[in-house]
Amino acid sequence: MLAGTRPRLLYVVSEDWYFLSHRLPMARAARDAGFDVHVATHVQHGAEAIRREGFVLHSIPFERGKLSIGAGWRTIRAIRSIHADIQPVLAHHVSLQPAVLASMAALGRDVVCVNAVTGFGFAFTSSSLKARAIRPAIASLLRWLLGRPSSVALVQNPDDRAALLGLRVPADRIVCIAGSGVDLERFTPTPEPAGVITVGFVGRLLADKGVHTLVEAHHLLKSRGVEIALQMAGTPDPANPSSVTEAELAAWRAAGISVLGHIDDIPAFWASAHIAVLPSRREGLPKSLLEAAASGRPMIASDVPGCREVVGTESGLLVRVDDPVALADAIERLAASQELRQRLGAAARQSAEARFGNERIARETVALYQRLLSARA
Repeated sequence: MLAGTRPRLLYVVSEDWYFLSHRLPMARAARDAGFDVHVATHVQHGAEAIRREGFVLHSIPFERGKLSIGAGWRTIRAIRSIHADIQPVLAHHVSLQPAVLASMAALGRDVVCVNAVTGFGFAFTSSSLKARAIRPAIASLLRWLLGRPSSVALVQNPDDRAALLGLRVPADRIVCIAGSGVDLERFTPTPEPAGVITVGFVGRLLADKGVHTLVEAHHLLKSRGVEIALQMAGTPDPANPSSVTEAELAAWRAAGISVLGHIDDIPAFWASAHIAVLPSRREGLPKSLLEAAASGRPMIASDVPGCREVVGTESGLLVRVDDPVALADAIERLAASQELRQRLGAAARQSAEARFGNERIARETVALYQRLLSARA
């Protein structure tokens, strides 16, 4: 426990479900270490679960993916009002858009900001005209906000650290902690299912997650006469410009691909698959791969930041980004060898246990909080 009164810690997260899926273990650890935990988020269906943990919930308006000045100002004003009411000593902003808006809301307040850059998002991953147009402005804003003395940038992989250094964020303002952790008791290895080799994908259905590349690879395998089942757990994200369309989903289903939508039982999903695939264009540190690794599944991912932190040569295969032929070849290679799948899957589980468990990541995060508060005193 921390001495004296309980220091107030404010999490700012875009959606309540994202806080519950990606930040709950570290918030619990902070609570158990003596912090008074508050959560500011767009509330949908997670209010009861958040309050049940003993956290104080604050509802804020948040419109993901929108560049509207009016929407951004409403979010900033709501967060600033929370600061005035509860006067947190520490604020943890989760992902790029909340980091920018909440850091602006914290200007002039006596608070240390931890800005979790969990990936660089559409503005940095897309080659579209819109993304290229807004990238310089966002880069300048990040350089200013993340480089302030009262701010720390929290990244999940060395590539993102290098990217922030490239934006001239000071090195002493950047901390690297490997992801948001995985529940090693909920996700456990299971025997391979019987039947056709099944490839599993978990994530938002976005072009930037590589779903079109994955579907094209599936078509290629089918044309080669390789029998592979593809199941995809996830939904489109209309707030993201790279989201797939309903027409594309209908075409994929018509081609025999299982598009399952949102599912709650992810452990059962991985138990029903032989191979985990994430052909993303860039990640912070993908939780879907962490959960697949903990489930003892061999992995195939793009050789890009974030993915290569989880998928090493002992636990999976890395392929060129946006290359359906390379992806199809990798799937075919794993599909042909049960021995290889089992060897890679066992190594994936060992890596998850050694590097990515919830307890380890939560412990490292709370230690960061405590160091920051000690430096502030």
